[in-house]
Amino acid sequence: MIKHKRTLSGALALAVVFGVAAGMQSGGAAAASERPAEPLPGILHRLTAVDGAPGALVEARGWNGATVLTSGVADVVSGEPVRGDSRFRIGSMTKPFVATVVLQLVGEHRIALDAPVERYLPDVVRNHPGDWRGVTVRRLLQHTSGLPDYLDFLSPQDILTDPLAHHEARDLVDLALDRPRTFRPGHGWDYSNTNYLLAGLVIEKVTGRPYGEEIRRRIIQPLGLTATTVPGDDPAIPGPHPRGYVHPGKDAPLMDATAVNPSVAGASGEMISSASDLNRFLEALVGGRLLEPAQLREMMKARPVGDGRAYGLGLERRWLPCGGSYWGHGGDIFGFQTAGGATADGRQTSVMVNLDPGGTDAQDDDIRNAVEAGLCGARN
Repeated sequence: MIKHKRTLSGALALAVVFGVAAGMQSGGAAAASERPAEPLPGILHRLTAVDGAPGALVEARGWNGATVLTSGVADVVSGEPVRGDSRFRIGSMTKPFVATVVLQLVGEHRIALDAPVERYLPDVVRNHPGDWRGVTVRRLLQHTSGLPDYLDFLSPQDILTDPLAHHEARDLVDLALDRPRTFRPGHGWDYSNTNYLLAGLVIEKVTGRPYGEEIRRRIIQPLGLTATTVPGDDPAIPGPHPRGYVHPGKDAPLMDATAVNPSVAGASGEMISSASDLNRFLEALVGGRLLEPAQLREMMKARPVGDGRAYGLGLERRWLPCGGSYWGHGGDIFGFQTAGGATADGRQTSVMVNLDPGGTDAQDDDIRNAVEAGLCGARN
């Protein structure tokens, strides 16, 4: 289970915020405890007035159209309000995009889910001798590989001291693979961003193109996601966007971290998007427009990971307070925390706040609550 580091004294979190999922299963304690969801406007207000985020944004889409709500400011200096069409860094919400491309390649018989990673990245394995038995593509996508998280070996302070520095994916992978495994592959679950750096390298090895180009070609362009980019080394956020802030310490002022070279996150969390684009992506993914049925079933074979969550291949399932369940992901990267979810019957909600790390623990809970309130409200 991922615990956010809310100050810069901890390890950098490009981690999953929470899980979600769709298998509309009957039964189970979570499904039985149906209760009304808290009204969305109150949660959004609390994110900025109580939890400490300068600004917040949510778009909820359902059977009766879309609702966009904002609270707080995009810029603490100018006081400019958050725009509903804002773009922002999505952190680990990049992972469902990467997993989708891998599974498309599985459907094309170019990748085998249960093949060893060594088949696709023999040089990585040779450069890091050790027991790689059982480290498969599936286990990368599901965080059951046992590979340690490279972010545990990076200092957030060092990154913010030189925020425009380029980071090679292979160098970041090397930080983790020289360390002992956290468990034997397939015998545990531990969220590790290293897994998705390797998944990005597998895509590049198989296709001969950067993983970001494959995301553009296979997902962004077909869906018309005009606010979504894979920026590479570009530290800028194109189009209208809030400033992204970190809170270095309890009594320290907010620090502007909008301009960061996202190569430090790479395939584990570098993308930029908008709430509207994220909802369109989740709708297409959960609705079966991006993957063939066999590959979507593999993605949704989710294993329990605690706290009522279950993690599939780049998607999590979580129960809704109003009944049923949803699929999605969350993420945080310097300046921004995001989350999004979708139900199998066509509802989606995405949320953003422009503070991370440095928010309260309640910020995590309220972002999840906002997603769930949006999904529950969208069914009316």
